[in-house]
Amino acid sequence: MESRWSDADAHAYRDRYAGHGEVLALRVYTSRLLGAEPALVQHGGGNTSAKGEVVDLFGERREVLFIKGSGWDLATIEPAGLPAVDLVYLRRLRTLTTLPDEVMVNVLRTHLLDGSAPTPSVETLLHAFLPYRFVDHSHADAILALTNQADGEAHCRAALGDEILVLGYIMPGFPLALAVAEVVEANPAARAIVLAHHGLFTFDDDVRASYELHIALVDRAERYLAAHPAATPLAAVTTPAQAQARAATLLPILRGLLHRHDPAHRHWILDHRATAELLAFAGDPEGRALARTAPLTPDHVIRTKAHPLVVEGIDWDDATRVRATLDRALEEFAEEYAVYFDENCVAQGVSRTRLDPLPRVALIDGVGQVAIGATVKAARIAGDIYTHTVATKTASRGLGPYRGLDLADLFDMEYWSLEQAKLGKASPPPLAGKIALVTGAAGAIGAAVAARLAEAGASVCLTDLDAGRLAIAAARLGPLPHLAVEADVTEAAAVEAMVAAVARHFGGLDIVVLNAGIAHVARLAELTDADLARVVAVNFQGYHRVLRAAIRLFELQGSGGDVIVNSSKNVFDPGAGFGAYSCAKAAAHQLGKIAALELAPLGVRVNMINADAVFGDESIPSQLWAEVGPERMRARGLDGAGLRAYYRDRNLLKVEVTADHVAAGVLFFATRQTPTTGATLPIDGGIPAAFPR
Repeated sequence: MESRWSDADAHAYRDRYAGHGEVLALRVYTSRLLGAEPALVQHGGGNTSAKGEVVDLFGERREVLFIKGSGWDLATIEPAGLPAVDLVYLRRLRTLTTLPDEVMVNVLRTHLLDGSAPTPSVETLLHAFLPYRFVDHSHADAILALTNQADGEAHCRAALGDEILVLGYIMPGFPLALAVAEVVEANPAARAIVLAHHGLFTFDDDVRASYELHIALVDRAERYLAAHPAATPLAAVTTPAQAQARAATLLPILRGLLHRHDPAHRHWILDHRATAELLAFAGDPEGRALARTAPLTPDHVIRTKAHPLVVEGIDWDDATRVRATLDRALEEFAEEYAVYFDENCVAQGVSRTRLDPLPRVALIDGVGQVAIGATVKAARIAGDIYTHTVATKTASRGLGPYRGLDLADLFDMEYWSLEQAKLGKASPPPLAGKIALVTGAAGAIGAAVAARLAEAGASVCLTDLDAGRLAIAAARLGPLPHLAVEADVTEAAAVEAMVAAVARHFGGLDIVVLNAGIAHVARLAELTDADLARVVAVNFQGYHRVLRAAIRLFELQGSGGDVIVNSSKNVFDPGAGFGAYSCAKAAAHQLGKIAALELAPLGVRVNMINADAVFGDESIPSQLWAEVGPERMRARGLDGAGLRAYYRDRNLLKVEVTADHVAAGVLFFATRQTPTTGATLPIDGGIPAAFPR
């Protein structure tokens, strides 16, 4: 690892944040340098601080500690992410003999200079008690590889030098802050301390010196690891291509079983990775044994649990046997978790609210790593952390036996009162954990539906043929947690590949919105076979192809689902010259009714929406009206605005029907507000001839 310090960049940060002062500007700069290294910190891990001064309302100068606040990531931190805390008061706390965690957090909040600032790090007192202006802390992989050994202190000294302080594990909080302050003050020449199973702290009055010492020590650790390779590499017999092919079947099965084993019956998102290193780790007996050991640092237990689900011996020739093996493995994991929870509560004489007994990471021989989360973000964080865990444990094999913390220490972190206090405070959105597929997502209705489902918490796959418009629709949803796939619903192979891509990307499928459609204007006498076939291929057969592929996933998952068919007001009230569209939509509508009959035993609900006259907006106008609008305007002697007014005024409510109205109807069915299947919901402002009957 090399220093990323640049004098030019440091000067630029001084200029950019001149209003915050040089100390805070440079603290932001080097914090981002640390955050840019995934091998140092991941997803909000690590923390940094700087001691400085501010001028209060009375014009008096006050000593403060700028410390990373909760919710901020070092890689993107801004001055607001380093809130100021009264340093004089913090130092007074050192005179206490005890300080409960809850009291400590309250003290930190009540001594912020800005009441709206984020809560300071739980390690704030450690930073405050150190007699240096700048403090840098990371959970560096290479440092943890050294400490997590039977003779970890010896490895640290051999790799980093005798001048580096090493302290045994103490849980974050007031006792750790006192212990670090005492050992540092007893060794005034020291500028770094390694905390076993926790990470590295460096400190100095010069911001660059503290940062560059941090990088230099991690570099030494990395070189030490490289100089002590394992005698034999971990071996895998599965290729990434084989693992990806198996995942398309395994992931939906696993996801359905997680739903069934979850006491709250939540839906989960899966993050699959099948690199050669992960496949070797999951496929080699030594790797699987290492997987059953403690995480690199107890902080990870919040994201990954104490250890992953480890599965081997799967018979890939039969999905039923795959399901049985996974089911048994989850049952055993839950039983072990119950024992872990009960034994530690009894041993420590505490009462805690038990968390769910589900794994957050699965290592599966022949498939690789599968991370599990309530959201795409949570699954990816668990996946990132465990990918680094695998790399670090693999790299440390040459040092000797791996030794993490015992289960009691992990329990303390997983069931820390500060974490327990968060339970139940946040209500998940209605479609949390649900995975949705929207066809025709580049159109006005499809884009609005995708956006509404995403707002409700679903992870959405948008699919369409028009790459440009699809990119616009996807951009409305942001980069996460969504997926955009170009696919032609008239091609069976493309549809199968698209649905498999959804399964591999998210783990399965819960909501299917059949929406792709095209229009063609021609009276029956002039309607050619080719034009009729083209419309039917998209508006009816395309619906069936997507539905057929989705049913296979619903069957593998066994956890229900929802299908919403966007048919049309024309199903009940067709228009002259619009025969191809009306007939194809009527067939799609009937398809939905039959699907409601056939899929009810799977717990899958199928409902239809009949919309009318949806024009879209300027960014994503309706493709259907782009095709049929000119003919309708000519026939009625209207311009574009006049045509909109005509369709608005012909319905009973005299309203313009928008894509958002249709999206609201889709959301109604997708959120299962009533026990309904096989229903038709008109969204047309009231067209008497189109009343369902």
